Amino acid sequence: MSNRDAYVAKIKLDIDQLNAKMAEIEAQAKEARAEVKDKYAKQMDKLHANSKIAMAKLDEIQAASEDSWQKLVTEMEKLRDAFTHSFHYFKSQV
Repeated sequence: MSNRDAYVAKIKLDIDQLNAKMAEIEAQAKEARAEVKDKYAKQMDKLHANSKIAMAKLDEIQAASEDSWQKLVTEMEKLRDAFTHSFHYFKSQV
């Protein structure tokens, strides 16, 4: 397994775990009051958008050549960190 493949697998696992936790929170939010549901829905939309952006960057890394993929790592780390931070902030508000 190349360094890129290992990196992609690790990041994908991180994103998949956050997505699974988001699904759990969404299930809990369905039982909340109506005004809270709207707030949760807006925040979850933002989190889903962050997840899609991170997955798109991950796809870009996978498609990059062996020589150029590491140039994208810094961007990927920033996206993953932002997604993780957003998730944890949202979770703290629930």
